[in-house]
Amino acid sequence: MSKNRLLTIMLCALSATACNPFHHSQAVQVSPGDATLNSTWHANLASPASLAGAVQMNGSASMAPGPDGTHTVINISLANASPGGLHPWEAHEGQCSPGADYGVFGSSDAYEQMKVDSDGRASGTATIPMSIPRSGGYFVVVYASEANSQMVVACGNLAPPTR
Repeated sequence: MSKNRLLTIMLCALSATACNPFHHSQAVQVSPGDATLNSTWHANLASPASLAGAVQMNGSASMAPGPDGTHTVINISLANASPGGLHPWEAHEGQCSPGADYGVFGSSDAYEQMKVDSDGRASGTATIPMSIPRSGGYFVVVYASEANSQMVVACGNLAPPTR
């Protein structure tokens, strides 16, 4: 067999294996994290306008299904708070507006106070023994202190996941 013919056969074989029309790899891989992302509620927290000039906290919160699907995990991050402060927080049913609070989501005992670090940041996590809500209105609220639990220093409405 001539060298040219052998070279042509080898190139054809290589081309056929490289461009195999019968080989289909998966175009997109979906991970369990993607499913959680598509069922996560999000909120941006801010201090009420009535506290302008006195307190200007901000942050974010999320509400997502737990790994087993029977719990809801709520995370909060707070910034621009007074270092060393302790702030109670909770998720509630309703909205961040007067007269639209329908009570704590889960039990108040699930929410531990956040301790503000030296940079003015704090975070917390609560696990609620209920499945993630599919609809409704929810918000996350941060209070001034345990002794002053009527004063809201930050609040944010949770936006439902897009489907």
